[in-house]
Amino acid sequence: MTKAPWLTRPRMAAAALVLLGLLGLPPLRHALEAGMTTHMLVQFPLLALCGAALANALPARWRARCNRWNAYGVSGLLAAALVLAVLMIPRVLDLALVDARVEAAKWLALLVCGAALRISWRAAGLLVQGFFLGNVLPMTVVAGHLFQDTPVRLCNAYLLDDQVRLGQWLVGLAACVATAWFAQVLRAMTRQGGAAAIVTAPASPGSR
Repeated sequence: MTKAPWLTRPRMAAAALVLLGLLGLPPLRHALEAGMTTHMLVQFPLLALCGAALANALPARWRARCNRWNAYGVSGLLAAALVLAVLMIPRVLDLALVDARVEAAKWLALLVCGAALRISWRAAGLLVQGFFLGNVLPMTVVAGHLFQDTPVRLCNAYLLDDQVRLGQWLVGLAACVATAWFAQVLRAMTRQGGAAAIVTAPASPGSR
């Protein structure tokens, strides 16, 4: 698929910086953090998207340095999984609302998470991608069921119905991501033939 000529890396990075500035404005930040669902499923992905766009604009020599410790995307995907695991803890959401240091750490962690996913995903290949999703998606489903089934509020800042709604969305999101990835696997196997498509990385560790 041909990239649009106006969609250059510097422009994507500039757009990411503008979006970061907008997300940092108190009215928008407070509006997104007012609901548990919008906090985790709108603000979190937007910050990660900004990190991915900024990582995409890194100079080639910086990406080469990253690739030296990120063979086949393993280190980057591990870092992303750890960030997501920590940020699913309800106490972290509560603290981010009342402690500026936790809020800043959350933003930095999500930017790093998005950057790590951007740098690592294609280099990982289907096998490592499957290992990553095989850990993150069940964790997401478990968290979603916990949010739905617990009779008490896990976050002091949010109401129980918002917690249940978030749990439903987390389970649905995990199912959608799993379905999309399996469709990618089937497409790769159809094009390349059999299980060899799964173990063959689509890009080398040093690919862009």
